[in-house]
Amino acid sequence: MPPLRALLERRLEHTRRCERAQGRIIPWVFRRSGRPIKSMAKAWRAACRKAGAPGRLLHDQRRAAVRNLERAGVPRAVAMKMTGHKTELVYRRYAIVVEADLREAGAKLAAVTANGDNFGGLR
Repeated sequence: MPPLRALLERRLEHTRRCERAQGRIIPWVFRRSGRPIKSMAKAWRAACRKAGAPGRLLHDQRRAAVRNLERAGVPRAVAMKMTGHKTELVYRRYAIVVEADLREAGAKLAAVTANGDNFGGLR
């Protein structure tokens, strides 16, 4: 089972246990002690502190998700659906290219042209 799915299933199981213990349905995905989180920003800061990563921005996680999807080779249409981007123009603003990406692309190109055939097999 993929790690994310396993994590979400554990979270759902925990919610169901809380519902049974409290004798009521908990309709919130993000909650604390069965109550809704009133300030996502405040909850995010507290979670980052608890995780030992203070100062992280919630929005940075969307950029990280896009970057990871791109590097994993997930088709752009699928990645856009997963991240909620409606247009490719906005999606591309999140698909940041860093120096390491350029080095990796150069290495891949060098591997393809290593036999001295700079025409990609076309003659």
